[in-house]
Amino acid sequence: MRKLMATGVVPGVRDTGRQVFPLAALQRLQTRPATDLTVLGAPEVAVLRSDAPVRVEEPGREWIGFGTGLDQAQLLAALSGWWRCDPARVAAGAVLPVTVASFVVAVLTGLTEWEADGAVGTAGRYRFTKARLAGYLTDLTSPVNAADPADPQDARLAGLLLGTRLSSVSGGPIAYVTTDPTAATADEGE
Repeated sequence: MRKLMATGVVPGVRDTGRQVFPLAALQRLQTRPATDLTVLGAPEVAVLRSDAPVRVEEPGREWIGFGTGLDQAQLLAALSGWWRCDPARVAAGAVLPVTVASFVVAVLTGLTEWEADGAVGTAGRYRFTKARLAGYLTDLTSPVNAADPADPQDARLAGLLLGTRLSSVSGGPIAYVTTDPTAATADEGE
């Protein structure tokens, strides 16, 4: 609940003084459907498990994380890297759902190119240089894509994923989830 409150994706939340999470919003969130990953056409998909935005001092971005207070360019920069991951494995899924508290709040595509962070002590961190923000939400209780993707495939993927529930398990921000419902639901070794 705290992650949802901190990202601003649930309207009517009061987080100053006594915290209030509206009952109607909670009831709507309980009815959000599970993500149907079988339509993606890949054996697994990477999932970016995000938190509320935090200001950073890095070239190319001011923020890391997801929040409705960020504009589209800030969101893309905040979500497209630098993540400890297997970039080829992320790219193989062709889409990167971004979740907050197991709800898909954004969708990245265009993951075909990446660069490694050459800084000392950050081996294995990558940024996806051609990533596109196919969609994102400003209201999880009434999910509507706040982006206007030019690519019809991006719009389709965002429509399938945004606002759905997508559970994943990982020791870091990137999890790998199988799209086959009969196999394990997450690769916990990542």
